[in-house]
Amino acid sequence: MQNKFKNKYRISSARLQTWDYSNNGAYFITICTQNRHYFFGNINNGIMQLFEIGKLAEQFWHEIPNHFPMVELGNFVVMPNHVHGILIIDKTNDESFSESVETRQCLVSTIHSNTIIGSSRFQNQGKNTISSIVGSYKSIVSKISRQINPNFGWQSRFHDHIIRNSKSFDNIQNYIEQNTLNWSNDKFYT
Repeated sequence: MQNKFKNKYRISSARLQTWDYSNNGAYFITICTQNRHYFFGNINNGIMQLFEIGKLAEQFWHEIPNHFPMVELGNFVVMPNHVHGILIIDKTNDESFSESVETRQCLVSTIHSNTIIGSSRFQNQGKNTISSIVGSYKSIVSKISRQINPNFGWQSRFHDHIIRNSKSFDNIQNYIEQNTLNWSNDKFYT
């Protein structure tokens, strides 16, 4: 039975397999709603008018550092059918050391050289990684939003971009800040 599908229906990870997503750094995150449905609001004259679910998405994003103290937030915007934000992981040396030893339900260390981290960790990203942070965010938004609209859902994945220098960081911060003004040219505009 195990050879029947031969990974035919397995979707490979979109994450950079040689990168440990618990590393200190800045990450540009985009999360879309299911079928890019306008659950969060509408844009009128370049101004985002948030629906109740959009207000929840905004509120819970701002609460991320309360649950993940090593995270700082860069710019963030709620759009009609997606959110953009920058998450900055900034662990102290003590936090980094404890994370390199401890993994969540996984019997491999997160200390690696030039190995393929994603596949060696059996797709379990551990705690305090970008995946666990975004997963927690999506989970709480979903739980509360479905009380308002039972059809609410997220796209199953999210997009991340590792920000590697200050110029890129500034460009992305500006992109997020100007996103509502450029909505009609956005690739998520439908």
